Amino acid sequence: MSLDHPGTLRGRLVTLEPLTPEHHDGLVAAVQDGELWRLWYTSIPSPEEMAAEIDRRLGEQRAGTMLPFTARRSDTGRVIGMTTFMNIDAATPRVEIGSTWNAAGAQGTGTNPESKLLLLRHAFEVWDCPAVEFRTDFNNHQSREAIARLGAKQDGVLRAHRRAPGYLRDTVVFSITRPEWPGVRLGLEHRIQRHLAAGPGTDPEPRLG
Repeated sequence: MSLDHPGTLRGRLVTLEPLTPEHHDGLVAAVQDGELWRLWYTSIPSPEEMAAEIDRRLGEQRAGTMLPFTARRSDTGRVIGMTTFMNIDAATPRVEIGSTWNAAGAQGTGTNPESKLLLLRHAFEVWDCPAVEFRTDFNNHQSREAIARLGAKQDGVLRAHRRAPGYLRDTVVFSITRPEWPGVRLGLEHRIQRHLAAGPGTDPEPRLG
């Protein structure tokens, strides 16, 4: 079985487009919103590293291990970040949703939960995945809380899992299984509806995504 790139995934708050080099300038502007690359527990490209990061992700796409996206706000068209399907196991099939970052100004706007809804819906309802995985640094408490709020359950912690700048990272692994998906979907749809009802410039939930 082959898991092809789904193309553009459109939501009411966010649109996920297949990553291209033409997204470079928009992504640089997005990462400068909050200077996200300075967070020591994340692996977010700096403005100077953005072109190389785009090339890396597109290289993994050619190798069949990643399907990368650029995220835009649906109302303004502004680029707000990146996300991917990664660690693709086409035989099972199973994927991880990861390598995600969002501009500081996009956090708390509902774009992140809708991005996850679009990706999870494709994984479960088009590819028929039995499970979808999420991973994050043990020290990234904001990411861990945001993943848990999606409805994902923690599978465990991979101790001393990989090298990060200056330390050896513990990786927290979460997943959502197919039987859990209907409940997760309803929860995400409810969160998105709250944002739509509140209108732009409001934040009806904690700033976790």
